[in-house]
Amino acid sequence: MSRILIIEDEESIADLEKDYLELSGFEVEIEGEGTKGLERALEENFQLVILDLMLPGVDGFEICRRLRETKNTPIIMVSAKKDDIDKIRGLGLGADDYMTKPFSPSELVARVKAHLTRYERLVSSNVKENKVIDIRGIKIDKTARRVWVHGEEKNFTSREFDLLSFLAENPNHVFTKEELFRKIWDMDSVGDIATVTVHIKKIREKIEFNSTKPQYIETIWGVGYRFKV
Repeated sequence: MSRILIIEDEESIADLEKDYLELSGFEVEIEGEGTKGLERALEENFQLVILDLMLPGVDGFEICRRLRETKNTPIIMVSAKKDDIDKIRGLGLGADDYMTKPFSPSELVARVKAHLTRYERLVSSNVKENKVIDIRGIKIDKTARRVWVHGEEKNFTSREFDLLSFLAENPNHVFTKEELFRKIWDMDSVGDIATVTVHIKKIREKIEFNSTKPQYIETIWGVGYRFKV
C-alpha cells in the first residue's frame, strides 16, 4: 500500500484529502506544520507528498527544495495562489504538479494515481537485472561475477571467470588459444598460449564432473576450445 504525506495547515482541507485518498486505498498521514512535515518527509518512506505552500515554520517552496536534494518522491504542490510565478517557481524547484485551490478531491486522487504510476514505471526501468548465463546446470552471473555448478557455488579467479563467461557467451564457437589470449588478457599471445591451457584446466576442475572427459569445454585438437551446448 502506498503511503502519502499531506503537509497542510488547513485542517478541514487536509481531512477531506485524507478521506478521499483512503477511500482509494492509500495510507495517509497529515502534518500541519512545515518543519515537522519536512522532517517526516526526509526521514520516513512516503511514496508521494501533497504539499501546501503557505505553512507555519518552513514554507512549501523550501520543503520542496530540501526534499529534492535527496529524494525523487513525487510532490504535488497545492496553493490558493493562482499566479503563474508561484507555479513556475514550484515546478522549477522540482515539484511534479501544481494544483490551485479550490480543487475537486476526485481530481487530486486521479493526479496522485497518475504520478504514482509514472514514478513506479520510472523506478522499474532503472532497475537493472543481472546478466545471467544459464547452460546445462552452469549458472554464470556476469554482473555479480559468481558461478554455480548444479546449484553449488564455485570460486573462480578473475581470469578464470572472464575466460569461462566468454566461452559460455559464445557457445559452439571454436576459439584458438591465440584468440582467447588476446581477448581475455588483451595482449598478443607470443610465448604465452600455455597460460590459456592452464586456465582451461583449472576451470574444468571446477565445472566438469570428470575433467579428463569434459562435457562443457571441449578441446578441438589442432584448433582450440569451445563451450559445448
